[in-house]
Amino acid sequence: MNLFSRPHTSRRTPTAPSRPPQAPSSPTSSPTSGPVLLDPALAALTGEWIIDPAHSRIGFSVRHAMVTTVRGAFTDYKSRLYLDGRDPSRSQAEIVLSTGSVDTGVEQRDAHLVGRDFLDAATHPRMRFRSTAVRLKAPDVYVMTGDLTIKSTTRPVDLELTYIGNVTDPFGYQRAGFDGTTTINRMDWGLSYNSRLAEGGAMVSETVRLQFDIAAIRTAPEMN
Repeated sequence: MNLFSRPHTSRRTPTAPSRPPQAPSSPTSSPTSGPVLLDPALAALTGEWIIDPAHSRIGFSVRHAMVTTVRGAFTDYKSRLYLDGRDPSRSQAEIVLSTGSVDTGVEQRDAHLVGRDFLDAATHPRMRFRSTAVRLKAPDVYVMTGDLTIKSTTRPVDLELTYIGNVTDPFGYQRAGFDGTTTINRMDWGLSYNSRLAEGGAMVSETVRLQFDIAAIRTAPEMN
């Protein structure tokens, strides 16, 4: 089921039946023309949500020494999400991460990442993603454009999000799931430290993949 558009029973495009040659159909008669119809039932999802850190992961992966992949995550962050079931373009997201919360499973490597060579957590304790636009790309797939701030640099990125579904858990919380990813060049944010290999390649690749495995919980409306 799409979060913002009518659910589809299948993601496979139906094959047109065989028929004799004839004049082209009017564009208005094509089943694929026109705007995507919104499912009124999904309007019930409209409202404020937050990321559940216990069941979510905001991570990254990067090539190391050109032959292996190092993966890590930020373990401390705050979030605010607004989902609009009537109009996806009105949906918004903001995530603020603690740069000192990097965890790659190796203490020495984590210390290097939060030091001055990379994130410089002592001077820049936060990094931020704030959405600026949302559009439907395909069934269950959305592109969220936003501003990513690392250190003192803010640049736009496109985050591709796949909507997984929503449920009410045994404790009565309404949950929605998303998987998201985007790829950035760390040099664009001033993370320019590098050392070279004897073969001529970089010890740490410039390309970094950011990964968002999100379990969102709907928040109760504030009382006046």
